[in-house]
Amino acid sequence: MGYEYLRKKRILLVDDEEQLRDMVSSMLTQEGYTQVRTAGNMAEALDAAEAWKPELAILDVMLPDGDGFSLLQRLRETTDVPVLFLTARGEDEDKFRGFGLGADDYVVKPFLPRELMFRVSALLRRSYREECPRVRLAACELDFERAEVIKGEERLSLTAKEFELLNVLYRNAGRIVTIDGLCEAAWGDNPYGYENSLMAHIRRIREKIEENPSKPVSLLTVKGLGYKLVLAEKQGRDS
Repeated sequence: MGYEYLRKKRILLVDDEEQLRDMVSSMLTQEGYTQVRTAGNMAEALDAAEAWKPELAILDVMLPDGDGFSLLQRLRETTDVPVLFLTARGEDEDKFRGFGLGADDYVVKPFLPRELMFRVSALLRRSYREECPRVRLAACELDFERAEVIKGEERLSLTAKEFELLNVLYRNAGRIVTIDGLCEAAWGDNPYGYENSLMAHIRRIREKIEENPSKPVSLLTVKGLGYKLVLAEKQGRDS
């Protein structure tokens, strides 16, 4: 149930640097993605795409037997798989070419690991959004498809920042999400200095999702570390 289905999507990572393939593959696995396959060149990538039918492709531009742009063109002949470029080629004309060929996102090396994970998650959510969940908390339901909190007969809309924060907390339900991780999710590459804004957003979220915002049971503060979202079925164990 929920966003767990996204972690079962087949991800193909194509890069000629073995060390980077191992690093990104490990990051994806630690994030909970269970089906990650790698390729070191264009030929291996095309074979994997035909036999394995990936549901997300992460491509480098520079490959030993071609380039990522040509690979994307070949992929687009047979599939609409979402594609994210992960490459050192950060010039505007490369980005324009990638997007013009049908890429969905473009991340330039060196990159922040958390940013890449958020980009992967966001791309999968956009591409497979028909499966967006409803999530039960102690005092309400979260409807991620409509970005609403359902509290009795009342429906409360979530702002974009509230939605992003709750989405990250939900994807890590039962686990601590650090203050830095939440700031990065909501404010991007340079999250420093947003701690006070984060606290204000957390307060407003609690006003929407908690029975008593002053005594939260669903969105918990872990002092000195961050926050944790507790789903309804886990209340007895974690509250």
